[in-house]
Amino acid sequence: MKSCPICAQDVPEESKFCLHCGQTLAIADPEPVPSQSEVSQTQLWEAFVGPSKSLQFSMKNGWGWRPAFEYYKKKFEQIDTPSGPQFVLTWNWPAALFDSFLWFLYRKMYLFALLYAVFPALAIFLTGDMSVGLVSRMLAGGSANYLYYWHVKDKLQRILAIPHMDMEARTRLVQEEGGVQPYVLWLGVALHVIMIGLLVSAIQEGPPDFPVPTEEGSSSRRRAM
Repeated sequence: MKSCPICAQDVPEESKFCLHCGQTLAIADPEPVPSQSEVSQTQLWEAFVGPSKSLQFSMKNGWGWRPAFEYYKKKFEQIDTPSGPQFVLTWNWPAALFDSFLWFLYRKMYLFALLYAVFPALAIFLTGDMSVGLVSRMLAGGSANYLYYWHVKDKLQRILAIPHMDMEARTRLVQEEGGVQPYVLWLGVALHVIMIGLLVSAIQEGPPDFPVPTEEGSSSRRRAM
């Protein structure tokens, strides 16, 4: 209820006129609902990255299990300069320490997950050089944050460009396109258990035995020649 400024009688909040004296009453404007244009870029980033947490280190707080967005917000702000996005060399430990394709798959970057799953293995198979795997992990660690920034930026631009979509549906789509794939954690555990099992089996069996040529065999080959 509110009071009429003329007769001081109580009138309903939504009344435009006083029911007692007929005085015109002012109606308070409803609280404005923020439009899509008023949602900040940081809020969009946070909604897309999602509520997942990660192990992080800072000089101020030390090691801690904190929201992943706190980490990516700092990296994205380094890349997203006032003059436009620019490449900044940052280091992403999960993308470098673990199988790189798993990190890209975890963050729903399916094309890069495919590239990092196929090309390092193919290069090792063709060249026989195991250092290719190390090089690919270093490349992933140094570029993961930059690639993820562009992945987030591209997805958000596509979603915001969809016409005739209300805020609720748009927010839901941002959360569906972003976030993480939790099953990848279990996939990574399973793959590493298999790798450890194969390594233990190889150690137990020892190096393969190759036949050693005997002196009699060597003499027979010489006579045949």
